[in-house]
Amino acid sequence: MAFTLRQLQYFIAVAGQGTVSGAAHTLSISQSAVTEAIKELERDLGVELFERHPRGLSITHKGHQFLRHATKILADVSDARRTFSEEQSAATGRLQLGVTSLVAGYVLSDLLARYRRAFPAVEVSAIEDNGEYLEHLLIGGELDVAVMVISNLRDRMALQAEILEVSPYRLWLPLGHRLASADIINVSDIAAEPLIMLTVDEIEENTGKLLSALGARPHVAFRTRSVEAVRSLVATGAGIALLPDLVYRPWSLEGDRIESRDISDPLPVVQVGVVWRRGSHLPESARDFVGIAQTQRVLRQR
Repeated sequence: MAFTLRQLQYFIAVAGQGTVSGAAHTLSISQSAVTEAIKELERDLGVELFERHPRGLSITHKGHQFLRHATKILADVSDARRTFSEEQSAATGRLQLGVTSLVAGYVLSDLLARYRRAFPAVEVSAIEDNGEYLEHLLIGGELDVAVMVISNLRDRMALQAEILEVSPYRLWLPLGHRLASADIINVSDIAAEPLIMLTVDEIEENTGKLLSALGARPHVAFRTRSVEAVRSLVATGAGIALLPDLVYRPWSLEGDRIESRDISDPLPVVQVGVVWRRGSHLPESARDFVGIAQTQRVLRQR
């Protein structure tokens, strides 16, 4: 029996929430329906997509590989429906797009791919830079829209933003770390641990403020602008990291496992959104891009 789109939606929800109960709540269905759909999907594929443990589920290496396919399948279906519901193939023009470093490879890539498929005749010009500079370009009319971290948006009077994704911070640990088996982890438990610090967007500032508020001075072992470097360093035991769940992947490029755990203390969240100049008349290409972004947000929430 071939898998269904509904099973893919349930699978993506469980992968995002980490628990069947969380996925069921997000989907507004029963936990038994989610559990049965995942079991049927695993039987159909012949692989184990999740490892079951008392705290919930963790996605396996095979599950992580299939997640990319499942997300693309649902996106393609959404694009197909859009093709027949709107006459978009003739749309032309130009889109001036900005993106911040943290979200370039984790939000923009899928979003831009869907936009290009829907509007192949639109010329897209994109620039990657820090949030402050992108705000300057948006206000000056040099960019139509930007996909960026908006948790620390500076000029909210001049800019309009719509949230696409909210990502909590979580703790990254190497396999076998002493905290990986702890039932409860407090920030004080990690204060003395060597910290791998990502220095893009507001990540370093947020992490420093969090630890300082609890009277702990960060013990930074390494600073880097590369998420892949953080993954490799954590996986090989060089330190731990506090990063948005948005960029978490359970494997480093070398194939080493990375564990992810919740912190009991309140942690900040990262909001990713699409931003444009308030009160400006957006060109049709930009309005279409915002529409694609809104559709993708709904798809992620299913």
